[in-house]
Amino acid sequence: MDICVVALGKIGLPLAVQFAAKGHRVVGADVDARVVERVNAGTEPFPGEHGLDVGLKAAVDAGLLRATTDTAAAVAGAEAVVVVVPLFVDADGVPDFGGMDSATKAIAQGLRPGTLVSYETTLPVGTTRTRWAPMLAEGSGLTAGEDFHLVFSPERVLTGRVFADLRRYPKLVGGIDEASTARGVAFYEAVLDFDLRGDLPRPNGVWDLGTAEASELAKLAETTYRDVNIGLANQFARFADGNGIDVRKVIEACNSQPYSHIHQPGIAVGGHCIPVYPRMYLWNDPDASVVRSAREANAAMPGYAVDLLAAAYGDLAGARVLVLGAAYRGGVKETAFSGVFPTVRALEDRGAVPYVSDPLYSAEELSALGLTPHAGEEVTAAVLQADHPEYRTLTPADLPGVRVLVDGRRTTDPEAWRGVRRVVIGGGSAGP
Repeated sequence: MDICVVALGKIGLPLAVQFAAKGHRVVGADVDARVVERVNAGTEPFPGEHGLDVGLKAAVDAGLLRATTDTAAAVAGAEAVVVVVPLFVDADGVPDFGGMDSATKAIAQGLRPGTLVSYETTLPVGTTRTRWAPMLAEGSGLTAGEDFHLVFSPERVLTGRVFADLRRYPKLVGGIDEASTARGVAFYEAVLDFDLRGDLPRPNGVWDLGTAEASELAKLAETTYRDVNIGLANQFARFADGNGIDVRKVIEACNSQPYSHIHQPGIAVGGHCIPVYPRMYLWNDPDASVVRSAREANAAMPGYAVDLLAAAYGDLAGARVLVLGAAYRGGVKETAFSGVFPTVRALEDRGAVPYVSDPLYSAEELSALGLTPHAGEEVTAAVLQADHPEYRTLTPADLPGVRVLVDGRRTTDPEAWRGVRRVVIGGGSAGP
């Protein structure tokens, strides 16, 4: 097939490489000329995605993948169009459709009869049918469901392991009509491979969810579940702290039987997905009080971690505190909704002088994020915000003068920190 992938970001580019690896001809469209130039040179435009460098070079060298800034032209030559343009929500949970609207209008300009359009960007329920279908129809002069097929098929992968996740998790597809759904299922069966999994209720592969709305809800529901579960774990952790209980032992005990699947508590919930999609769900369902409470509980955790620091350290006014990790999670160079920002604000609110270090970021990059990079200044306290593997071997000798460490991810080795007050969330340190 001839396939167009719109937006060559951390999900779109691996998808384009995956499709090319199956022998299809792929054109990637992106508004960033720098990304287009690097892709056409066979060079990954961002680091950290396992296997992308090799796969991208192979696809470009084989003549199966190229990139362009002309979305309409790329769509005009495609039998299938996969859209992975980012969608964000503001602080009130209102989606900003600006980027996706622009991309959709460009797609409509090149849309031809018989083409399949699949949106993979996570969306509020109803968006595919009520927003994209009429916008594509208006811009192309074609009728959705008659002249072209339209489906929603959410991405279900994590950056850093996209290719493995594409094989491991079923691909969910739902269209605006039966013919669109069938076309979407056939497309993804032709571009993906799947691992055998005996733990699923039906064989791993492409799963027909019937409608675009069901597929949209499935992505919001699975991500919102994680946020609510983490919120519950964080509530347990805070209670455990006040009662001298190690919540990790409690969670391990609970999860030893098959009906309990409690997640781990921590200093923050970051990234493009878990902090965002529950708010997107709330946009659809504003009365979902459980979802709202969990989101509020998780958003409060950076401040709670600083409270733990103050309880162990004392007055933080003037204290030099190092925040370890700018990334939202270990091993990923990404700061979307990272806990580093509210942690730094909470430290500043208490009069502390916060510095930030991260093994994946240079001092210049941290400064560009509005953070103060650590340049070797002596610090007397530290807060571990991201679970980078480098921090597993961190010791007090790496931070001369440090008196208290709040390990917000339980990443450091407790044996290595003997002699320094080490506090973990849910470790019972504030209890009797």
